[in-house]
Amino acid sequence: MTLVNEPIHSSQKGKEKKFCRFKRNGIRYIDYKDPNFLMKFVGDQGKITPRRYTGTSEKYQRMVAQAIKRARFLGLMPYVADGLKKGF
Repeated sequence: MTLVNEPIHSSQKGKEKKFCRFKRNGIRYIDYKDPNFLMKFVGDQGKITPRRYTGTSEKYQRMVAQAIKRARFLGLMPYVADGLKKGF
């Protein structure tokens, strides 16, 4: 039997609530021409980071993915991980 004030799972300690940075800052459009900003949503291997890690809402995660794909197509961002974080 657990008390009311005790957490049920010990893994809940120290976790901060994730938030959508776009909703909090009032950003409506994600610019595909800004690769330095988009690099925050790309991992070390060049994959798009899932929203469960970034805390981005579903609507803005789709917009981020589309912007990254456009930037890659135009050559503003690399597809592969060779020196991905070092070059920017």
